[in-house]
Amino acid sequence: MSRIVYVNGSYLPEEEATVSIFDRAFLMADGVYEVTSVLGGKLIDFAGHMARLERSLNALGMNKPEAFDELLDIHRELVTRNDIDEGMIYLQVSRGAAGDRDFVFPDPEVVKPTLVLFTQSKPGLADNPTAKTGIKVISIDDIRWGRRDIKTVQLLYPSMGKMMAKDAGADDAWLVEDGKVTEGTSNNAYIVKDGRIITRELSTDILHGITRAAVLRFAREAQMTVEERSFTVDEAQQADEAFVTSASTFVMPVVALDGAPIGDGTVGPVATRLREIYIEESIKAGV
Repeated sequence: MSRIVYVNGSYLPEEEATVSIFDRAFLMADGVYEVTSVLGGKLIDFAGHMARLERSLNALGMNKPEAFDELLDIHRELVTRNDIDEGMIYLQVSRGAAGDRDFVFPDPEVVKPTLVLFTQSKPGLADNPTAKTGIKVISIDDIRWGRRDIKTVQLLYPSMGKMMAKDAGADDAWLVEDGKVTEGTSNNAYIVKDGRIITRELSTDILHGITRAAVLRFAREAQMTVEERSFTVDEAQQADEAFVTSASTFVMPVVALDGAPIGDGTVGPVATRLREIYIEESIKAGV
């Protein structure tokens, strides 16, 4: 059966879904997005993702799509129509299609935002076997633009970073600026040393991860010590363990950086426990 997607007010088979070639997301990467996970048919951290979407739109001076207040219903409808038990829903808003290419923003009173959503079924998302073995990462220079806190569709360099990692026989890359790790290509980065969870503080340098916020809250509730500060590649290689967080991987252990094992090169207890807590609590709170 064909996947059903949502485009500007209509639910359509994916083969029938179209967006204008003049859409600014296509021409200018002038768009923002969110990815919400689904576990047990429930949306995870939905309110946080919608709050960040609104923040991204405001930061770019982009109007909300007309269906903004209906997004929960749209997400739920897509889950139902596509029979998603575990997976993700991708949402993208662009500044719209003005009918031609121009660097100047179109008149928002005339050109309405484009709103697109689609599902990705991912059976076994919560019980991902990689979480038991961990991933290996490399470090690369962070040459992205300065507003990484806005979740835009400008994903070429992160995509290139993942390919650099693949070519190096690794799973992902951590981005480094001025000697300090900013974040992963599509996730927030953490190390653990002497029982302390260390992750870069919020700023325009990193994405304000929704999963990050939940994981740090759960960590503090579990009486774990959290330090929000920058760390170096060398510090990471000397850490006891490391992990990343994102909406699609939850808490994913990192066992090597640039070929050097982190800790004893195996998945650590802090990452393991945080993943268990996050999944358990998120399913309880799912909508």
